[in-house]
Amino acid sequence: MTAATDLARASEALAEAEESHDHLIRYASAHVAALRAAAAVLAARARPSPAKKRRVQRNAWVLLAEVAPEFGEWSAFFAANASKRAAAEAGITRAVTEREADDLLRDATRFVELVERSLGLPRQTVLSQSWVRAS
Repeated sequence: MTAATDLARASEALAEAEESHDHLIRYASAHVAALRAAAAVLAARARPSPAKKRRVQRNAWVLLAEVAPEFGEWSAFFAANASKRAAAEAGITRAVTEREADDLLRDATRFVELVERSLGLPRQTVLSQSWVRAS
């Protein structure tokens, strides 16, 4: 996948989060949007390392911090919330509050915008389903 494709998918996940009235879906979708934005950075900047005996498996957040240190704090923040996302995806209603979902959506939106700017790619806007139905 290309960085632009990953960012388009991040925007779709943000749109899903914004439209959802279910705080678990809002939380999980916002986190997935951030993960897709991280994938965009990795697609644009990561280079394969020379083959070594056994590479330790690292998740996208660890790789992001290595490849783009300017996103290190964001990486740590979203990595720390990964278990909550998994619980939200599993439908555990007490996993996250409405407020946490709203806060994560705001933070994920900001992160996606920063990634777009850092990669010099235009803002990916996705029309909401309610707007499409109205037209």
